[in-house]
Amino acid sequence: MSHDLADRIAALRNLGSAFDLLKTELVAESASSLGHHGRQVEAAMNALRAFDAAGQGSAGEREALLKRASKAVWSYFVQREMCGMRDHRWVIKDYGITNEVMFRLGAIER
Repeated sequence: MSHDLADRIAALRNLGSAFDLLKTELVAESASSLGHHGRQVEAAMNALRAFDAAGQGSAGEREALLKRASKAVWSYFVQREMCGMRDHRWVIKDYGITNEVMFRLGAIER
């Protein structure tokens, strides 16, 4: 094998290693972001449930909690879809996402 060919093969191997490293970094970043958004959903849904259980507070406060929850769920679903996960049924069940929150997904305030 010529020296030039050996150098090219070594360069391709290094390039492949660089792509593997980049791929690993991207997967790790996606997983981290997915976890962050999941925690946002959990916190928002817990806050809404706690508000409702307390039976106190204004309609405006509840509306703000609904908006927070729907925004968190929307962001989480987008992140999941970017990771190739398009079936959200178990997420809706596990996080206890209500229909009231689901109906607001993607709503734009004016």
